[in-house]
Amino acid sequence: MREVTVIEDPAAAEVSLAPIRARLLAELAEPASAAMLAPRVGLPRQKINYHLRALERHGLVELYGERRKGNVTERLLRATAASYVISPLALPDVQPDPARGRDQLSARWLLALAARLVRDVGTLVTRAARARKPVATFALDGEVRFASAAERAAFVRELAEATRGLVEKYHDGDAAGGRAHRIVLAVHPEVTKTAEDAVREEEAAARG
Repeated sequence: MREVTVIEDPAAAEVSLAPIRARLLAELAEPASAAMLAPRVGLPRQKINYHLRALERHGLVELYGERRKGNVTERLLRATAASYVISPLALPDVQPDPARGRDQLSARWLLALAARLVRDVGTLVTRAARARKPVATFALDGEVRFASAAERAAFVRELAEATRGLVEKYHDGDAAGGRAHRIVLAVHPEVTKTAEDAVREEEAAARG
């Protein structure tokens, strides 16, 4: 099982977004049969089998093994990944384009950059998995609490200047055999929990 799988196919994305199928994917973090899943999700085994076949057809679940139970052979299935990300390639005609409306202070432009990041890294991961090779990437994730909007603006200016200096130092447009790499830096407010978020988390924990 992979940690994350990127869904690029529109049909696979549609299948994964059905609430009952998303629930089955979560349940199949551990191998299970339709008979085992039926009481967990409150649907008849035949209905579960219908949804499992759709997920399997699109590579979202896979056969883990088989076991005999009385006169019946049960198929044990498992999700192909612990989590899934839908690439903008699943909506090719309306995927965001950062080349339009470039504005470093726009949250929507940041969203377009993030969408491209998901698309490009997803494609790299998919290709690397087929070739059985790693992808050379690097990421930082952190948190900083600013005392004021002025402090935040100063931080952004220094971050931009430092990044420009590093790019000028290491960029070599004429390097034979070199490979271009994309840099994305983002600063955005942290999302705070709402009362509804807390209730949903409690309900999810109660379901186990």
